This record gives sequence, C-alpha cells and structure tokens, in this order.
Amino acid sequence: MNPAPPLAALGLIDAAFSGFRAFAGRDARIRKGRAVARAAVRGLAVGAALLLAPVLTALGVLLSADDRARAYAALTDGGTGFLVPLTLYAAMVALSLAAYFVLPFRASTLAMVMGLGPLTLARPLVVGLACLNALADGDWTALLVGTLAGAAVLCVEPLVHRRWYAGLPLSEPLGQAAPAEPVPQLD
Repeated sequence: MNPAPPLAALGLIDAAFSGFRAFAGRDARIRKGRAVARAAVRGLAVGAALLLAPVLTALGVLLSADDRARAYAALTDGGTGFLVPLTLYAAMVALSLAAYFVLPFRASTLAMVMGLGPLTLARPLVVGLACLNALADGDWTALLVGTLAGAAVLCVEPLVHRRWYAGLPLSEPLGQAAPAEPVPQLD
C-alpha cells in the first residue's frame, strides 16, 4: 500500500484544524461559522503549500536514486511507519470530536477538556514519534521526508496566527476593536 494518499489527507485535515486553532477565541460573536470556515481554509492553504516540501524531497530522492525500486520501497516503508502513530492519534481526536457532538452538554464539554486538550498538547510528541517510526521502518531518506512533513504540519498554526490573527485581541469581533472609553467616576 502506498502511504502517501492517507498521509496527505491527514496532513491537510490537520492543517485545516490548525487554521481553526489559530483563530479560536478571537471572535466573540455567537454565529461565526463564516469566520471559522475562513480560518480553516487559511490553514488548509498554508498547510498545502508547506506540505509541498516533503513531496518535492521524496520526488528528488526517487529521481536521484541509483536503485529507484529500493528507494521507493524505503520511502514506502518509512511512510507506513510514519502513518501508524498518526492514524492512532487521529482516531483518538475523532473519538473526542464524536463525543462532543453526540453527548449531552456537560459530558461533551468534559470530553473536549479531557480529550482534545491533552491531545493538542501531545501533538508535537506524536509527530516526533512518527519521525522515529519512519526511521525505524525505512532509512535516512524516510526520516528526512518524515521530518520535513512533521515540521510542515507543526508550522501551520503559528504561521496562520502570525499572518492573520496576531494583532487581534482575544474575544472581540474581527475588525471591530472596541474603542477605549473613559471609566465613569462615582462621587
């Protein structure tokens, strides 16, 4: 099995969620579906651009290899090793999201706090584990491509935040910063 399509899908889905995380908490409106969708599309666009680096590196490895079949096998084995921890992680995230949408309000809030909070914090560790798994199953070329892919997905959220949301205060509608009003004095 070629691990490239599921890895690309996971990377792009993660990029869309990273765009959402860069935006989260920056808009106090109740109905902010368009702003959330715009943030996810921004993350997706940045992620797609960044994920070109590992794709081009893998193509470069394949085209410059003396034995292309062996290089392809090493990249495939490394990609499969990279995919295993990410698939487990994605399954846990999907389970937390399903609990959020299915359970009653208090239980869904608990599922988010107990599930997605720690999973978001563990994300860089999971990517690091995936890189080590790529090396264990493949060779140094698989580690190179996996490290570039891992760095790409971990850079999406900071780049989206810095480009579109860094100057915005938390919890105010986008583009509508409240003017500073003097505080009335009580006599």
